[in-house]
Amino acid sequence: MNVPKTGYRVFSANSTAACTELAKKITERLGVELGKSVVYQESNRETRVDVKESVRGQTIFIIQTIPRDVNTAIMELLVMAYALKTSCAKNIIGVIPYFPYSKQCKMRKRGSIVCKLLASMLAKAGLSHIITMDLHQKEIQGFFSFPVDNLRASPFLLQYIQEEIPDYRNAIIVAKSPAAAKRAQSYAERLRLGLAVIHGEAQCAESDMADGRHSPPCVRNTSGHPGLELPLMMAKEKPPITVVGDVGGRIAIIVDDIIDDVEDYIASADILKERGAYKIYIMATHGLLSADAPRLIEESAIDEVVVTNTVPHEVQKLQCPKIKTVDVSMILAEAIRRIHNGESMAYLFRNITVDD
Repeated sequence: MNVPKTGYRVFSANSTAACTELAKKITERLGVELGKSVVYQESNRETRVDVKESVRGQTIFIIQTIPRDVNTAIMELLVMAYALKTSCAKNIIGVIPYFPYSKQCKMRKRGSIVCKLLASMLAKAGLSHIITMDLHQKEIQGFFSFPVDNLRASPFLLQYIQEEIPDYRNAIIVAKSPAAAKRAQSYAERLRLGLAVIHGEAQCAESDMADGRHSPPCVRNTSGHPGLELPLMMAKEKPPITVVGDVGGRIAIIVDDIIDDVEDYIASADILKERGAYKIYIMATHGLLSADAPRLIEESAIDEVVVTNTVPHEVQKLQCPKIKTVDVSMILAEAIRRIHNGESMAYLFRNITVDD
């Protein structure tokens, strides 16, 4: 098929059926064919990419969803981007709905900011632009040396609440921690609903404290210079878990960006049930749902978990009928179309404030 140099192609960076599903939905909305490529693992687990058509002078969009094997997915994206770069593609744009390692965006203990490292690797591989969705922290965009369009899934989740939750006017939006209060406030204001916040957490494990934060020992060194004595930071006293807001006789809707380990959500659901909520919903953009999450959800007081298709989770849905999926391929396809045509992206961010 002859494609003009001013055209664009859409490739999937993963050849598995689960990960190409979103790519096929996007290409169907765009009215184009999915690019011909093969991504596979050799016997020694090395990633190999074969691009089966010419991409010279074209704008290329690489769609990569992140399955459970995160590191393999990253290598697939890097190798494909570099293969397209060396094949003289004009622009290489990554469509990464769930950006991996986004929780490792701050220095903690003696760790590293892995998210910034990944941003540098993507730029080195040849990417010149990224389309993603609901970054864990908006400040992550500053790690990149090229443009990042951070789309929002909230319009689709808000639509689900209005259309699929009976008597949603009797609902209350819940933040499972004070850190999630801004996101919950945004949902509450758009739905004209009340807001509740769960405050208080379990104590840290002893292993988390053995990180050297108390060394050298907190004793006054009489031989040192008195000007070097620093005031000691007082330890936090975490209060018992309480719910700020009335949830009695209401539908409780917990909102978040990522749901992976579900122990905190199950504990929050139990507390909300004790306070009188009669239905518990969880709304999140990225449903990683690792390990035993489907089984734990099925056995819990949670009535429904609603996530988008930014991450493949078909296996988890088979294990737990409570998991529902919202399709966000429409906004991803529109972002691709606008970028290719040089149109403004402002329409996709209408009514979105800085705090959202």
